[in-house]
Amino acid sequence: MEIAEKIRELLKQRKWAVFMTVCGVTGLLLIMISSLLPDKKTVSDSTSASVFSLSECDEHCSDTEKRLGEMLSCIDGAGNVRVYITFGSCERYIYASEGRRSRSEGKTEEEDKYVMIGSGSEKSPLVETIEKPEVTGAVIVCDGGDSPSVREKMYKAASAALGISTAKIYVAKLR
Repeated sequence: MEIAEKIRELLKQRKWAVFMTVCGVTGLLLIMISSLLPDKKTVSDSTSASVFSLSECDEHCSDTEKRLGEMLSCIDGAGNVRVYITFGSCERYIYASEGRRSRSEGKTEEEDKYVMIGSGSEKSPLVETIEKPEVTGAVIVCDGGDSPSVREKMYKAASAALGISTAKIYVAKLR
């Protein structure tokens, strides 16, 4: 009973109530201000990540060209082989998302949100998959490019290796 009476006495004093109100309002203002300030670390991290993915995309492209060229040079009659591959886009990140559907009075509402990991200002979306760049075409030049049988082998091998139709491949003789 003594504790409850002491709390009542403190609440009756106007100074205590004003002090608690001022502290509460100050805390709320500090929280609001901190959410408005930009996070410098996050901005620089996203810039470096995009530069990294561009150089990684170029590396993937040149590596694919090199490996395909080495494979095609093993074909009988091909001779010296050079390969150029075109890509439609760089890597594509697919983020995990969760959805919620609600139905009321004949209306259906859908809401999708990305799954976030981390805490505080370190939150980032969860990457579900990373799609490699899509091959859109290839040019192959080789010493045996004037022979119809060698060209046919080049078309079939490149089509199988890259997963594209032969209509997107061009084979010519190396000069």
